[in-house]
Amino acid sequence: MKAYVIADIKVTDAGWMPAYANSVHELVHKHGGKYLSRSGNVTRLEGKPLDTTLIALMEFPSAEAAKAFVTDPQYAPYVSARQHGSDSRFQLIDESDLAGTIPYLPKG
Repeated sequence: MKAYVIADIKVTDAGWMPAYANSVHELVHKHGGKYLSRSGNVTRLEGKPLDTTLIALMEFPSAEAAKAFVTDPQYAPYVSARQHGSDSRFQLIDESDLAGTIPYLPKG
C-alpha cells in the first residue's frame, strides 16, 4: 500500500535549505519515493492558521520505504540541519479511506 509523508515546516533560519533542497530528493528516490509537491505557496482554506512556510508531500511505495528514508544514515545530517533551522513535523499516512466509502481506496 502506498504511503505519504507530509512535511509541515516553519523555517526559522533558511541556511539549511540550499543543501537540503539540492540533495534530499535523491535520498527520497533511493527509497522508491517521489515528491508530489515541495512548495512555499501555502494558502489556508479553513481552520486556524499555522505558521507553516513550506509543505512537502512525498509518495512512497510503502510505509516501510518511507520509514527507511526517514531513518537513512545519509539523511541524518540533513535532518539535523533542518531541525536546527525550523520547527517541523513529519507525518506518515497511507492511501486508505477511513470511512471505506471511496471505491478506489482500500478501507482503512
